[in-house]
Amino acid sequence: MSKIKVKQVRSKINCPEDQKRTLAALGLRKLGQVVEHDNTPAIVGMVKKVQHLVSVEEIN
Repeated sequence: MSKIKVKQVRSKINCPEDQKRTLAALGLRKLGQVVEHDNTPAIVGMVKKVQHLVSVEEIN
């Protein structure tokens, strides 16, 4: 299964509470932090919800 790298590139200040909780569920606690996740539909949906705050890179 492929993996994706998710990096928080914008601040969560002034974001709705549900987007803050989504970032926390992805494991992103602070700006510039990078986490790796399996490329599953659930994770992709979470990333789409906060796509304006993160950058995504696919890992083979």
